[in-house]
Amino acid sequence: MYKIDYNKPGHFHFIGIGGVSMSGLAQILLERGFSVTGSDAAESTYTDNLISHGAKIIFSQSADNITDDIDCIVYTAAIKEDNPEYIQAVKSGIPMLTRAQFLGQLMSNYSESIAVAGTHGKTSTTSMISQVLLELPEDPTISIGGEFAPIKSNIHVGDSETFITEACEYTNSYHEFYPKYSLILNVEEDHLDFFKDINDIRKSFNKFANNTIDGGTIIINADIPDYSEIVKGSECNIVTFGESDKADYYPKDISYDDFGNAIFTPVYKGEALDEIHLKVPGIHNVYNALAAIAFCRTFGIDMDTIKVGLEKFEGADRRFQFKGSVKGINIVDDYGHHPTEIRMTLEAAKKYPHNRVVCVFQPHTYTRTKALLKETAQALSVADIVILAKIYPAREKDIYNISSDDLLKELKNLGVESYYIDTFEGIEEFILKKCINKDLLITMGAGDIVKVGNELLEQ
Repeated sequence: MYKIDYNKPGHFHFIGIGGVSMSGLAQILLERGFSVTGSDAAESTYTDNLISHGAKIIFSQSADNITDDIDCIVYTAAIKEDNPEYIQAVKSGIPMLTRAQFLGQLMSNYSESIAVAGTHGKTSTTSMISQVLLELPEDPTISIGGEFAPIKSNIHVGDSETFITEACEYTNSYHEFYPKYSLILNVEEDHLDFFKDINDIRKSFNKFANNTIDGGTIIINADIPDYSEIVKGSECNIVTFGESDKADYYPKDISYDDFGNAIFTPVYKGEALDEIHLKVPGIHNVYNALAAIAFCRTFGIDMDTIKVGLEKFEGADRRFQFKGSVKGINIVDDYGHHPTEIRMTLEAAKKYPHNRVVCVFQPHTYTRTKALLKETAQALSVADIVILAKIYPAREKDIYNISSDDLLKELKNLGVESYYIDTFEGIEEFILKKCINKDLLITMGAGDIVKVGNELLEQ
């Protein structure tokens, strides 16, 4: 496999350079003195930024884009074998890396590498840790799955040996990573279009855990059933966090302010540490913060600095993000699409000032909706009113005999006031008629449901 060497900057070509992740990774190379070219279907703010930093981008895909001076080609999972650039790259014998392989190669250039994994909570926890790392004199390199306000991007290129990234389990892409520090936030059923079942998922996380380099540390949620099986075979230092004092780190005296933001005291092996007053809501963020504290203390950061960082943290993009108000209706957007995420977000919303919690939910992928139908309905039932949009297909085709109407039936069976409206325009019109002053409207899902709130705010 091609090895990226920061001391020998070469020419990299990215097929599909315009996405949030690929563009960010290309930016790291540009700032390290590499030559970067790429192709994509259309211009975007991401491609504009890359061009301003010296990248050469062509807005079409052609075999002619693959030139003999390219040292390595990076491509996303969306690129198929019939792509003309892919075909030409194979013919030319130019080394090729998937996005995950490329990210793993980048990571190997940093002595202090950190990978944050889990079924959910990755972006928030990575952002929390990043906020603390930014308090240090040493400037970290950061790769996050969404926009992060302090760096005004999803990528920050630092000049230290510290590199932090999210580690996604889908298609086992995180198996390409060999970090010094691995965080495992939770292990639950998801991505069942790829994994066979929960046991297959647990085996995948075990492989990720065992990729942690010798002498490294695995920080894992002790509330994961039989969590010791997840770290079995590893010779690394194991640090746990969780609900009870069976974990190394656990919370006590949990309370909430008037906006549902969590206040708690972290405890380490019976010793109470400084009280933390978060600026993000929900019990799930208590445990995200605990994971961050466990890592930061293991990393050698003092509690005063950790407290400053965590109390500055105001959330990640699309994670219970307040968007604005229209006609007295407060609008929040959230990325939640797994039942656990949905339930935790809606429970957090109940602690936020509101008249009624109205959730506009866009199911994400046919396979997830079908596999977790009842669990999703149960989670959504926390809301006072649920409005369903069409299923967002993402990478899938509509061949699974499932629709939002099936989810509507489950909600009706639970006695939840619920509706299915198949266009965003229809949803927006319904909201303006249905919602009243002081209602809290949450647009939720990993697709493009955020557009509903944005359109309402523009009216």
